[in-house]
Amino acid sequence: MNDKHRQVLDLLNEDTRIPLERMAVMLGMDLKEVAEIIDTLEKDRVILCYRPVINWDKTERKLVEAMIEVKVTPQRDFGFDAIAKRINSFEEVRSLYLMSGTYDLLIQVTAPSLKELAQFVSDRLSPLETVTGTSTSFVLKRYKQDGVVFDMPDEDRRLTISP
Repeated sequence: MNDKHRQVLDLLNEDTRIPLERMAVMLGMDLKEVAEIIDTLEKDRVILCYRPVINWDKTERKLVEAMIEVKVTPQRDFGFDAIAKRINSFEEVRSLYLMSGTYDLLIQVTAPSLKELAQFVSDRLSPLETVTGTSTSFVLKRYKQDGVVFDMPDEDRRLTISP
């Protein structure tokens, strides 16, 4: 990967809706080069998908979201990958990270209700043979995601007038 690839990725990471023509001008490249770079990044699975950041609190959708810290015993010859693959298969799992620190995995999960999320943890996640402990924290309010700030009041742009 070279600097041009990184520049394209930086722009896409800020806003995936930037038209290719504008991106080419911003980067000082021609349109065909930008398109080829994006195509290569997609084929190489550097770019995996394009998604918006959505403020679900402003919609009708009702889901419970939680972050689950998981301690596991790594498997011989497979490390953490085997258990991560198993946890990835659960439909409730939105994100899964291997972490350093006091726990091994961080899982972001969603479920239609608190009861269903609790059942996921108690009936499906905790009983896994390599899981030695979990700690669940529920998302109460989202302030910022992927660099996008949620629900900040608009800045007052009026000029101050004094007598």
